[in-house]
Amino acid sequence: MDYQYPIDIDWSTDEIITVVKFFECIEKAYEKGVEKAELMEQYRAFKKIVPGKAQEKNVCDEFEEVSGYSTYRTIKKAKDATENSRIKMP
Repeated sequence: MDYQYPIDIDWSTDEIITVVKFFECIEKAYEKGVEKAELMEQYRAFKKIVPGKAQEKNVCDEFEEVSGYSTYRTIKKAKDATENSRIKMP
């Protein structure tokens, strides 16, 4: 990984850790797969930090630009998946 996560300077240390854990979950979905429950738990925590759609889109677009990983497609796939599924992105 040779990129930086998109971080807002107004976030607290705990909030930054929460956002980074969410992006790490997205990375896992692409690299080896992640359990739906874990991904959705991290997404819910992320949404507490980034509740607005516009801010979410900006942060996630920035992450996709540097990583190549789409949070939108990953979360959509997880929402459409059955419980106890493993989410593996192509």
